[in-house]
Amino acid sequence: MGIFATRNSKEIYDKLKKPAFAPPSWTFPVAWTSLYTIMGIAKYRIASKEKESKSAERLYDTQLGLNFLWSFLFFKWGLRGTAFIEMAALLTLITLTAFEFYKIDRTSGLAMVPYIAWVTFALGLNFSIFRNN
Repeated sequence: MGIFATRNSKEIYDKLKKPAFAPPSWTFPVAWTSLYTIMGIAKYRIASKEKESKSAERLYDTQLGLNFLWSFLFFKWGLRGTAFIEMAALLTLITLTAFEFYKIDRTSGLAMVPYIAWVTFALGLNFSIFRNN
């Protein structure tokens, strides 16, 4: 999503002082494409259920909005500390979304686990970059 915030997000990322565990910039589009695909399938499954899912869908939409906002905070505006705090809130919403999805459709809830894992990793990376820069 960084591409929406700034066209040169790869260049910005490459210039940052990163921790040893930071992946190369090419891994992000691969990871996010996979995650967005899985998330989209999970959301579709939830929306297709006869069970009441409005609360779960609102949580999903809200976390997706926060996900989009993070790119602006981190790349376009350079607010890496604020981006870290925002990502912590994002991780909370993703986890709540996964729990709500799980109540409606177990597969959809479990499909959110890789997203939780990636954002947990990204949260640590964001903090390290904030601290190092």
